[in-house]
Formats: sequence, structure tokens, C-alpha cells
Amino acid sequence: QVQLIESGGGSVQAGGSLRLSCAASRRTFNLLTMAWFRQSPGKERELVAVVATSGRNTHYADAVKGRFSISRDSAKSAVYLQMNSLKPEDTAVYYCAARLSGTSDYNHWGQGTQVTVSS
Repeated sequence: QVQLIESGGGSVQAGGSLRLSCAASRRTFNLLTMAWFRQSPGKERELVAVVATSGRNTHYADAVKGRFSISRDSAKSAVYLQMNSLKPEDTAVYYCAARLSGTSDYNHWGQGTQVTVSS
């Protein structure tokens, strides 16, 4: 069982920055592809960023390219999402998710953390 715990959400003005953290179970972390998703009321869940097990390969949604950065720290079994130049449309609940490398299903999810960007 993989347990994911997000933190770092909060309220910030447009143009500001936040850093989200996701702590994963140490034993399984290096086998997992990690991702951040987000969902706002009335909208479908959206993939924000993905990082492979090595930390070398990443993917970002077009809406956040150049502003967000995903990274992972094997020593801490953690994944991060650095969010810069935040916009009101970034407001959402952000979820940390994990899947076994080589599979397609994200079977493990955190509880979510709220990010609110005011204009």
C-alpha cells in the first residue's frame, strides 16, 4: 500500500508562488511514477505534471508550462510541485498521485490540498 500525503497548499495573490509537497512511503517510492493532478468545481480532473522514477523525464500540461516545475527527492521519498506566476485559473484542489512504473493506472492518491489564487 502506497500512502501519499500532500501539504503546502494555501491562498496567494496572482503572480505569487507556492510549493506543494507530497510525502510517499519510503519502501516503494523509487518504483513509482509520480504526478500532480488538479480539479476545480464543475471541471474535470486535469493532469498537471508527471515525473518518471529517475526524475529525468517530465511532462507538463500546456497551461502550466514555464510556470510549474515538478521534482522528486529519493532521499526523502517526496515529490514537489513548484508553482510560480500563479493565476486565478490555477485555483483548484491539487492531488498527488502515483502509479507503478510501466503501468498506466494511477492507483494511489493523496487527500488533496487546496490552492486558491486571488486576483
